Amino acid sequence: MILRFTLEPADNTRLARLCGSLDAHLRDIEAALGVKITRRDADFRVDGPKKAAERTQGLLESLYERARRPLSAETLQLALVEAKAPADRPAPTPGEDGPLVLRTRRADLSARTPRQHQYLQQILSHDITFGLGPAGTGKTFLAVACAVDALERSTVQRIILTRPAVEAGERLGFLPGDLTQKVDPYLRPLYDALYDLLGFDRVTKAFEKGQLEVAPLAFMRGRTLNHAFVILDEAQNTTPEQMKMFLTRIGFGSRCVVTGDTSQIDLPRGVQSGLIDAEHVLAKVKGIAMTRFTSADVVRHPLVARIVEAYEARAKREGREA
Repeated sequence: MILRFTLEPADNTRLARLCGSLDAHLRDIEAALGVKITRRDADFRVDGPKKAAERTQGLLESLYERARRPLSAETLQLALVEAKAPADRPAPTPGEDGPLVLRTRRADLSARTPRQHQYLQQILSHDITFGLGPAGTGKTFLAVACAVDALERSTVQRIILTRPAVEAGERLGFLPGDLTQKVDPYLRPLYDALYDLLGFDRVTKAFEKGQLEVAPLAFMRGRTLNHAFVILDEAQNTTPEQMKMFLTRIGFGSRCVVTGDTSQIDLPRGVQSGLIDAEHVLAKVKGIAMTRFTSADVVRHPLVARIVEAYEARAKREGREA
């Protein structure tokens, strides 16, 4: 199918921002959507399958509107992720009038792919939600955003973020300092998400008030967590015993999200991952939801998605040969 259209009003500056240096942005769009784009000034021609061509036109028109300001590489990549997915977006649930709006410092925060949309819906409607999938799919960031939203709306009284203190294939040896300083390197990604969503000052005050707690998984034993939003990150590095211990900490008025990537397990050889075990044991338990992300949901640099796909392809080949 061939689509011809003109971007209006004519503006050479916006056209230059849309197309990129030497039409680099157009080449990225062609590669992502499987189309051929040619243009003369503001007149565009898109050649490709009908759905892909229509998505390309919609994307170019949307980006042209945004090009009143310079377009960053991140803006382009996120727009491409959204353009590849809209036809598959789940139908809105009853009472849902539009996109989910979360109360965070990030006004532009929203689901970028159908599975991210499903993930947010499941977090809001289930007491325990699992998010499984490769790096860059927003598992942890969206979970922290939901936790921040719940705290801002006073749905919960505190946020508890935890992860197992397992080294990623390296031996760091003795770490100096007090307990907080020792575990900080393992929990840094959670702090980064909090700072991005709340701001440094708000995070500092929340810690002082006891509204925020970041701790290694080992410190969860024996506790009952009431009226809290609890997130277990890097859950692929838990053992089945640790996973059971964590899930049984949930108390009244609490919500729990477990995230992990089963392709990046750092446990000693021969030790079973608690996340893989829980995926099988809890698959049919009422009240527990599971979202499985794929490389199509990666919202980082486009190379990340291709790297994930390459490793997945190798894993499939080895599985067939075994």
